[in-house]
Amino acid sequence: MLQAHIERDASVALYWDFENLHASLCEDRDPGAYARPDNRFRPQEPLVDIQAVVEFAASFGPIAINRAYCNWQFFGRYRDALLQNAVELLQLFPPGGAAKNGADIKLCLDAAEDIGRFAHIGTVVIVGGDSDFMPLSQKIKAAGRTLVGVGTRRATNRHWAKSCHEFRYYENLVEPLDTLAQDDGEGGADATTPPVPHVEADPHTELLRRAIRLLAEKKGEVWVNKAEIWPMIKRLDSTFDPKETGFTNFAAMIKAKEDMVEIRRGEFDQEVKLR
Repeated sequence: MLQAHIERDASVALYWDFENLHASLCEDRDPGAYARPDNRFRPQEPLVDIQAVVEFAASFGPIAINRAYCNWQFFGRYRDALLQNAVELLQLFPPGGAAKNGADIKLCLDAAEDIGRFAHIGTVVIVGGDSDFMPLSQKIKAAGRTLVGVGTRRATNRHWAKSCHEFRYYENLVEPLDTLAQDDGEGGADATTPPVPHVEADPHTELLRRAIRLLAEKKGEVWVNKAEIWPMIKRLDSTFDPKETGFTNFAAMIKAKEDMVEIRRGEFDQEVKLR
């Protein structure tokens, strides 16, 4: 009964070891820089693409928990991005001179408690690369939930990455998803076809583009079911309304975007891909 409920109403719990990710990106730019007190204990430059990670998590289902652990006193410049993506902030002051705030421990305890309390959580996404998350991995999988990890190439422990059902390197989330667009699954791309120049789209068109790209990446094919696009858009932006764009409904909107998408009849539903 519990497993059936999980599969029917599966939501996503997203947990961030935020300073770990930020520090990893700092180290990528300047090895050893973040460890220096004069760099660490001062306002931090925003480096993390919060929206890219949230959108990746949303591709697995509606996000029910979106919680980030950090000593936030130095991360005020992330304010707007955190608010726009509805991230719950958990403040962790370091208890001693070692400056380790114990975010990974608190994250593990909370995640283990949450999957025991909330039956609708079907997928758990952990943003962080520490091997300390491996016991949590075992708990999550034993509870019958799907575990997805996100971390940087440089700082991710390979045993932790392999313990996840799926692991995605952060660098791949923030890079353009061009590879799928080059192969439509019907014989490959035409090498003689020149690339289509990118034109800056309006926010609603760009939202549609992001939703289709996320679905295509998750499916591993460029063609996605038309019926899946609308739920994905609402996960990415719950305020979206086609009427605000001048269309009576979503079907009318997507039909009007023929310059951006191609539509064909699938086995059970219409299918859509980006041009």
